[in-house]
Amino acid sequence: MRGLVRRFFKCIGEDPDREGLLATPSRYIQSLLFLTQGYQANIETIVNGALFHEEHDGMVIVKDIETYSLCEHHMMPFTGKMHIGYIPSGTVIGLSKLPRIAEVFSRRLQVQERLTRQVAQAIMDIVKPQGVAVVMEASHLCMAMRGVEKTGTSTITSCFLGCFATNSATRAEFFRLAGVSRA
Repeated sequence: MRGLVRRFFKCIGEDPDREGLLATPSRYIQSLLFLTQGYQANIETIVNGALFHEEHDGMVIVKDIETYSLCEHHMMPFTGKMHIGYIPSGTVIGLSKLPRIAEVFSRRLQVQERLTRQVAQAIMDIVKPQGVAVVMEASHLCMAMRGVEKTGTSTITSCFLGCFATNSATRAEFFRLAGVSRA
């Protein structure tokens, strides 16, 4: 890969042997490996048995989870916040595991719509709650730095499973508690 990055420098008119660029191919490769480490992650290992029997039947929400991902169409970052909620059905998950699950899927080449759905589905599969709600708001550098060049725009995606999909009052409570405004 190092040779490919050096060749890219030549293609854009740069000198890959210039002092400031000598170590850049190695740094770039390390950055890409870090930003895509979600492909090597295993959800079961991440959860590590942190499922607990608990008869809590109210909503559990972890909000404002910072997320960083790479757009699979342009390999440019998109960043934002994710809000995750679920209603247990006899089992709760360690709270830190929700951001960790979001991290696994965000550290892959993504589109925001799929990322939102994958996080919701993984929680549904692992915890088996009554329902899961995931809302994500993100800014995409592929829209701000190229293409339409619109800074300050954000994209909101959501995925509602189980009781969140079938009960509008439950969805409304999630929006209110998570502090997510509805248009």
